[in-house]
Amino acid sequence: MTNSKHNNEVISVASPHTIKKFELIEKYVEAWAHKLLQNRFCSGLVFIDCMSNSGEYVDDEKKQVLGTPVRVAKYLRQIAGQYFGKQIDLYFSDLSEEKTVHLKSLLPSDTDNFHCYVTTEDGNELAKRLGKAISKDKHYLLVYDPYEATIDWNALIPFINSWSEVILNHMVSDSMRAVRMVKKNAARSKYEQTYLTELENLIPYGSDKTAYEKRIEEIIKILRRNTNRRYYIAAFPFFNEKNAIVYDLIHCTSNIKGFKLYKQSAWQTFGGKSSTKNTHGNEHQVMFDLEGNGVFKTMTDEFCYYIKDIAEYLQSQFEGKVNVPFNDLWAVLDEHPIFPSDGFREEIKNELRQNYGASVSRCKISFASRENA
Repeated sequence: MTNSKHNNEVISVASPHTIKKFELIEKYVEAWAHKLLQNRFCSGLVFIDCMSNSGEYVDDEKKQVLGTPVRVAKYLRQIAGQYFGKQIDLYFSDLSEEKTVHLKSLLPSDTDNFHCYVTTEDGNELAKRLGKAISKDKHYLLVYDPYEATIDWNALIPFINSWSEVILNHMVSDSMRAVRMVKKNAARSKYEQTYLTELENLIPYGSDKTAYEKRIEEIIKILRRNTNRRYYIAAFPFFNEKNAIVYDLIHCTSNIKGFKLYKQSAWQTFGGKSSTKNTHGNEHQVMFDLEGNGVFKTMTDEFCYYIKDIAEYLQSQFEGKVNVPFNDLWAVLDEHPIFPSDGFREEIKNELRQNYGASVSRCKISFASRENA
């Protein structure tokens, strides 16, 4: 269940989109940890990366790149001293003993309230074992990042149904490319296990990225036992150097604060947009909106949104309304599956003022009617 099977090198090359994935998880953990450790009901944090690799890579220029386990461990070790009454435990695993030995050499030393545990085993087994012993007063973050498309939902169920968060790497490119060509039983089993349906039901999806994404979100919601509480899912796509989609990094939580924080972390990691896709400046291209009120607008790419798209969304929600409290805007963005409500507020205000004719005061905003914008 790790890329050890496909790459036996202890220190392998990490592509730019993989490095961005490391950066996103690192940025999220930095903010996530403080919010939870400051919560008086939380006695500690448990971070699990059950497909962790060796913790070290090189980039295309042969410069050292540290992986998720080392980045997260170093940061949590650094702040552990600020929270003496809270326990921080980290669990890592890989199938390759060479890689786990190397990972151990890179991790910081333990302290009284900070511990790292590294095992050489299938990551699904680690997740299942820890899932059986979930503590109600600790908060868990499980990073589930299989190299191939296979998802073992039994490993995720305990974390989906507890005070936990899951970051799931959905290898959507693998499904888009290969589902229609499956001939071997092993491959059929892989996709049927991941999408919990017969292969014949997946074939009509073809190369439709959205269809596979929706199926994964459906499964997550089906596996939730507590249907009375809202569950939040945010997914951000990663593109390779050829501008082809590789995977979605999906975040799941029952806490809207974590949902908001993940969206903010993603947009900040991507430099003020929603993915690593290179849109080649097309986001600035002006087009005539025939489906709207016949006004000019810029192009929108559903796989890579910009601040301008957030402003356009808010304009459509509040068009013509006056003296709208800013908190009403941020509340609308709180619930949006992609747009962040924090981290870019001034940029959003400026976009509404400059391109939509909004009147902005200290606490409120008045939206122009579209024909007057």
